[in-house]
Amino acid sequence: MRFDLLTIFPEFFAGPFDFGIIKRARQQGIVEIIIHDLRSFTFDKHHVVDDRPFGGGDGMVLKPEPIFHAVESILAEGSAEDPAGEVIVEQGRAEEKRAGVILLSPQGRLFNQSEARRFADEYSRMILICGRYEGVDERVAEHLITDEISIGDYVLTGGEIPAMALVDAVTRLLPNALGSETSALRDSFSTLACGLLDFPHYTRPAEFRGWRAPDVLISGHHGEVAKWRRRAALLKTLKMRPDLLEQAPLADEERRWLDELSREKC
Repeated sequence: MRFDLLTIFPEFFAGPFDFGIIKRARQQGIVEIIIHDLRSFTFDKHHVVDDRPFGGGDGMVLKPEPIFHAVESILAEGSAEDPAGEVIVEQGRAEEKRAGVILLSPQGRLFNQSEARRFADEYSRMILICGRYEGVDERVAEHLITDEISIGDYVLTGGEIPAMALVDAVTRLLPNALGSETSALRDSFSTLACGLLDFPHYTRPAEFRGWRAPDVLISGHHGEVAKWRRRAALLKTLKMRPDLLEQAPLADEERRWLDELSREKC
């Protein structure tokens, strides 16, 4: 997977990708991360990338010209490097099967684990456009991108932090990025977790300040451990994210048990 990050603050990314799983994935050639300064794709001597919004209002808006120029230049460069990944641009929209052009904005579709999995499965390359100020000229969203993504129902000062989150979430789903091939499958929201939150985890010491780890986890009885983890995941999800239970594939017995717990809470 190749990530191209388009930003007006390239120095923002100095360091975050040099640790942990992402650093190892870069060293092993699993991912390539390239940072592009949007200002280098301007044609005026002052490298202007923003202007006041039509109709008036506060703040500034990122102009369409440098973003279109940047994305089209990056895609063309990639096509030259990888002839198999032909770029087709129809009415300005990048239609390459193996490349995603992602705009990070508060107005985008909510990013979640299934979106991360889709990106990891469908794309071998992702261009991430980091919005700033009051936003990006809407013609970028209408005619250039393949996906508009938000990482939550709140507003940040720019798309750089969401871009980091997306790179991290997608990278760990790529083959060989994690030490264990089953780790990502058991994460919260994942396939083996059936869309639930992960179960609680404990480690040594077995007792800390009078608080003891559940005896079943120390018992060595794998069947009982699996049962405990399943119920603990259900409880955690009921407490923290009950909305996830609506679509979760639960057994009738589990739903009755959760209904009883919900009534007890009331």
